[in-house]
Amino acid sequence: MKLGYCSITWGGVVGHPQGVTSVKDLFYMTHGSMRDAVKDIASVGYQGVEMFDGNLVEYAEKPEELKEILSSSGVALTSVYTGANFIYADILPDEMHRIHRAAELAAGFGAERLVVGGGARRAAGTTDEDYQRLGGALDSVADIAESFGLSASYHPHLSTIVEGPEELDRLMPLTRIGFCPDTAHLAAGGADPAAVIRKYPDRIQHVHLKDFQKDPFNFLPLGQGELDFPDIIAAIRESGYDSWLMVELDNYDGDPRAAAEISKKYLEKLLSS
Repeated sequence: MKLGYCSITWGGVVGHPQGVTSVKDLFYMTHGSMRDAVKDIASVGYQGVEMFDGNLVEYAEKPEELKEILSSSGVALTSVYTGANFIYADILPDEMHRIHRAAELAAGFGAERLVVGGGARRAAGTTDEDYQRLGGALDSVADIAESFGLSASYHPHLSTIVEGPEELDRLMPLTRIGFCPDTAHLAAGGADPAAVIRKYPDRIQHVHLKDFQKDPFNFLPLGQGELDFPDIIAAIRESGYDSWLMVELDNYDGDPRAAAEISKKYLEKLLSS
């Protein structure tokens, strides 16, 4: 398996400010330096990096700059993360326009994969139709990704209509998109990550690894929380998945490079055992 790291730790995640008044421009992004992130990720020994779609947009008019950042560090852009509400029919065309742009940029910078989250929670409550709409929209995302030579995976996420295992079970029969298990989000949603991986082995096309502490709630570097990573890695191996393992940490109070190194050392030891 190949090890990569997500750039979110270098600045957290925000929505592009233009998205406040224009849904087609509501990209995810981190305010951190992609040059610093890639340099740190490479120095720890990771082979790949995942970025937000909004950070690629920043380089859309100067693509050679990002290509130089990647090539000089010897790190590949493996995947690009984006997302949308997906359940509101009137804005769905603009959301798909944005995802098309994300896929186009991802392919242009050499990525292999598009990862999406989303499925908005209505104030009045989630309906069966919301899951139908989400499933149909995710099929369209898969079509878009494949048109650019990318694979597409859905990432269950807190604050969406697919947090817990029961919600994931409602969605999976409604779409053909691949599955990106995120160990910490699954655990925070009430699931056993290894059990979920074992339930959907044939759908896994991407993996996010991060640790989790329930009380007080916190995402942590690998090996510093409560998750059973030996069982999680065993489940991944049983599934037949043998590709990128992307370590992710949404935020960290200390040096992001130090957090990346903690996870790398833990994961390498685990994979070698």
